[in-house]
Amino acid sequence: MTKWLQIQPSFMISPDPTGAAPGAAAHTGTPMAFVRAIVQAYAQRGLDADAALAKAQITTPTGAAEAGYVSALQFERLCFAAMQELDDEAPGWFHRRLPWGSYGMLARASQGAPTLGVALTRWCRHHGLLTSDVQLRLAVAGDRASVQLTGQLPATAPREFALLSLLRNVHGLACWWTDSRIPLQSADFPFAAPPHAEVYARLFPGPVVFDAPAAALRFDARYLDLPLRRDNAALDQMLHRALPLMVRPYRRDRLLALRVRQLLQADLAHTAQSLAAALALSPRSLHRQLAAEGMALQALKDEQRQARAVELLQRSQRPVKQIAREVGFGSDKSFARAFRLWTGQTPEACRHGGRADAQLGARPANAA
Repeated sequence: MTKWLQIQPSFMISPDPTGAAPGAAAHTGTPMAFVRAIVQAYAQRGLDADAALAKAQITTPTGAAEAGYVSALQFERLCFAAMQELDDEAPGWFHRRLPWGSYGMLARASQGAPTLGVALTRWCRHHGLLTSDVQLRLAVAGDRASVQLTGQLPATAPREFALLSLLRNVHGLACWWTDSRIPLQSADFPFAAPPHAEVYARLFPGPVVFDAPAAALRFDARYLDLPLRRDNAALDQMLHRALPLMVRPYRRDRLLALRVRQLLQADLAHTAQSLAAALALSPRSLHRQLAAEGMALQALKDEQRQARAVELLQRSQRPVKQIAREVGFGSDKSFARAFRLWTGQTPEACRHGGRADAQLGARPANAA
């Protein structure tokens, strides 16, 4: 029997030291509010959740404990028991139950896609075959992609739990398929920030927007062109037990070098610290991830400094000393040395019609 794809792992991710945004919360567990959502699903069926809570070693919350947390393992056990006993992989979310294996079926239907964009399109379309209560849609506008969630959940549904899960599942699966960290430009939710809002910083690698018009994930559209890197054997393994594979930290961002280039193009004054902050990484993680891709931050900075210098030399009449300062050098002499290393010619020769083809790689040219 195919194991359900990924609902409970959404709420059991420990803070990722390589990818969590600065200032992410210290809590590492699952909010008790999500435990209550599972208990509510039992109540909707006229059933008692005590046995499932006991299997998970969770005490029914009362008083101050209602605002507490349970461990990742406890919540996984609770969800596993609930989905089997209720035969519903979306416990209490929709008017119609999603029988055991429904999300695994969706994953298999998307598995053969050539790119992430095609896979997500299939996932969104096929999800509509499971329920008509909500609609998932992949949209692209310019360089921004979004997965949008519309529709109306039943009045009895645990709205926060359901919407958060649906979006986290899409993001978790996208990261797993591409074996890549996929930073978010925003994760939007159409409700006020809950008391446990700090948990969202661990679940979504990017800004979280509450009181948004609709639920959505927004990210760089170029991730849609990434190929799927998981074969059927890997999918079988993941479906057998989704939690360890789906929630592990994805340290590699397969578009990281491109994103660093874009930031440097906008502002050559960026430091490792400011770049890391813009990318929701630590400086150490930034250097390590670039090295894993065969890149170095100094080389990327020199690449952009050279490109900007050539542009200014050939398309403006600014003095060489001013150009040197603009691209990060303290003197025109240090700039001239670096420029010769990059291109094999002087800035003056480049200005007067010489070619300035990239020669990066011999050695980095540090700003003086």
